[in-house]
Amino acid sequence: MQKRKGFLYYFVRNRNGMIGLAGVLLIVLVGTIGPLFIPKPEGYTMDILLAPSSEHWLGTDNVGLDIFAEIVWGARTSLYVSILAMLIAGVIGIPLGLICGYTHGILADIIDALIDIFMTLPMLPLMIIMAAVMGTSITNVALILGIFSWPQLARVTKNQTLKIREQQYIEAASCLGISKGSILFKHVLINTSGPVFVNMTLVMASAVLTEASLSFLGLGDPTTWSWGTILKRAWSQNAVISNPNPWWWWLMPSLCVVIYVVCFNLLGTALNDCLNPKGRE
Repeated sequence: MQKRKGFLYYFVRNRNGMIGLAGVLLIVLVGTIGPLFIPKPEGYTMDILLAPSSEHWLGTDNVGLDIFAEIVWGARTSLYVSILAMLIAGVIGIPLGLICGYTHGILADIIDALIDIFMTLPMLPLMIIMAAVMGTSITNVALILGIFSWPQLARVTKNQTLKIREQQYIEAASCLGISKGSILFKHVLINTSGPVFVNMTLVMASAVLTEASLSFLGLGDPTTWSWGTILKRAWSQNAVISNPNPWWWWLMPSLCVVIYVVCFNLLGTALNDCLNPKGRE
């Protein structure tokens, strides 16, 4: 109980952590509640390339659609992609990291080799190839991101497990005849949860950035709004270099991607500082 109070005490006093948490909560609210009140942008209107105003808070695009509505629905897509990618990466990476760090033998060597191989592969080109082969649905994009994100979680879990397995309470549990599976998931996993959770927030930030990149390259889901899709449409219509320049069309989704990534990174860094006693000094 004291440990939990200590974490909350330091986290509340961590300015970067509070900024990151506020940003993340705002994104979650916009992405989950916003689409319930704001209609999905579709069709055409006569309000073409209008600058931000009281009627259109963030302006409109080349077919008269409201940019604010596009960003709200894009936030929902970003949350869906990042959460699904994080869950897939966790389901694959955490168990493999536990096994690789706790056990010895051929299986551990194979897992370790797989982690090294995946971490040396050029991720973006391979993601582009897989997206082209599997299709451009938003679920496929999240699946691809999760598949290529698990080595990061596996490596962190493995390194933490290597430290914990030498502790006396782990040796005592083994001497008492407790099974390896029970030790792994009841004792080791709990004590690795801090660094693993921190890296899961970083995976979510990386997933949104990569999804925006794939959508900008035309490999996102054309039937779903995302911040990368908005940027692609603006770029394809030369909105970035046209004169007069509809800056609100390309600037707003760009800022959303930056804010999302920065907030999750701030939150992850603050969690790492608060969970690590050395970071509290």
